[in-house]
Amino acid sequence: MSEIHRKTGVILALDVTKKEEALLISKEVAGFVDAIKIGYPLVLGTGLSIAKDLSKIAPVIADFKVADIPNTDRLICEHVFSAGCDAVIVQGFTGSDSLMECVKTANEFQRKVFVVAEMSHPGGDYFFTDAVSKEIAALAKKAGAFGIVAPATRPERVKELRAVIGKDLKIISPGVGAQGGSAADTIKAGADWVIVGRSIYGAKDPKAEAEKIKKEIEKLI
Repeated sequence: MSEIHRKTGVILALDVTKKEEALLISKEVAGFVDAIKIGYPLVLGTGLSIAKDLSKIAPVIADFKVADIPNTDRLICEHVFSAGCDAVIVQGFTGSDSLMECVKTANEFQRKVFVVAEMSHPGGDYFFTDAVSKEIAALAKKAGAFGIVAPATRPERVKELRAVIGKDLKIISPGVGAQGGSAADTIKAGADWVIVGRSIYGAKDPKAEAEKIKKEIEKLI
């Protein structure tokens, strides 16, 4: 197990689908990212065993947006953590019982839970309204989650959600790069990490792109 510590402020969203490509990119950017986020595209393309391979390079966050009844959530989380993932992303709209089961399972494995407070795409604020996002963030804090997911594409929401959770929880923010979010604006708004996918793994030089974002964040310190 690897602890997720902030060094660069960057998390790679690795949404490629082939094992060789995933490992190559991860090794190239290893010194410029604090964790690697994997989701269904990579896991369905390679199998969950990819998590153990990637965990040798950097901490792994499983972005499965877990959203089911408590028992099913527990089974999913058990598989995720047993496979070598250091954290899992879950939904909070399923209610406190489901969320608390995810946190309980994570604690048993000494792992972390991030709760989606709001998604980053244009439709992400249709149901995740200001009031709902804040309520989910408050629920994440009450349940003992490690952090929340807030949109880099709407940094004003990041700032508002930081006010809800205080300094105790972490914020990871997707949407930097291809979706139009700014790493600097997001970190200034209160995020601990920005999540960057296509702008890094789709670049001709992923290492150079990751380094550029790292340096953009370093200027704020």
